[in-house]
Amino acid sequence: MFEWNSDQYLKFKAQRTQPAIDLAKRVSDKKPQSILDIGCGPGNSTAVLTNLFPNAHILGIDTSQDMIDKAKKTYPDIDFRLGDARTISEKYDLLFSNACLQWIPSHSELIPYLMSRLSDGGALVVQIPMNSEEPLFRIIRDVVLEMKLSNFERQWILKPDEYYEILSDCSSNFQIWETIYYHDLPNHEALLEWVKGTHIRPYLALLSEEDGLEFENEILKRVKKTYPIMGDGNVILRFRRFFFTAEK
Repeated sequence: MFEWNSDQYLKFKAQRTQPAIDLAKRVSDKKPQSILDIGCGPGNSTAVLTNLFPNAHILGIDTSQDMIDKAKKTYPDIDFRLGDARTISEKYDLLFSNACLQWIPSHSELIPYLMSRLSDGGALVVQIPMNSEEPLFRIIRDVVLEMKLSNFERQWILKPDEYYEILSDCSSNFQIWETIYYHDLPNHEALLEWVKGTHIRPYLALLSEEDGLEFENEILKRVKKTYPIMGDGNVILRFRRFFFTAEK
């Protein structure tokens, strides 16, 4: 099993945090007393919640020890611990999850379960990346296939219509929407660094140093052919994200 690397992930802290800010603002009118940040990573999303809801008790959980250690070090005044979204024992006024649920299977069961972990009148607020058709990720799939690597395309993401049906059955009121972010990155190498923090980590964890470098170089070569350099020298990464808020 591969381990997340918080330092690699945080190379693009501002870009990765912006969806959490946008999501949290959708429920800024609420006054939750208890909040659970599911898949808190290195704590950047939890810090967003702390700033927005200073009077709430907030707990961040993640399955990665490296992420939890980084979160505790960076935000010593916030509570963090190892935890799994599928084994939440207590109830909360707000369940928050930014770019995490795609790593957990069976959303038709997971989302109703999370709704059951809400206090009466509570809300589940979620952001899920839906960017598999971006050229960068198509390139990765092609290279994986050509190098005959084990396929780690294990993100359990449904279609928006399917989330609509699930939420219709388990929520009293919900909203769904999408946002496409245009991230201006300094060069093509930055595109590779972006996916080294998330998408290709499972591959790099299994490959030797030599094979891992070959894998990275092949991706970078194709990225340079696919992504134009803009007038200011930057490269644009287009990133589609799906959001929903659901009330109990």
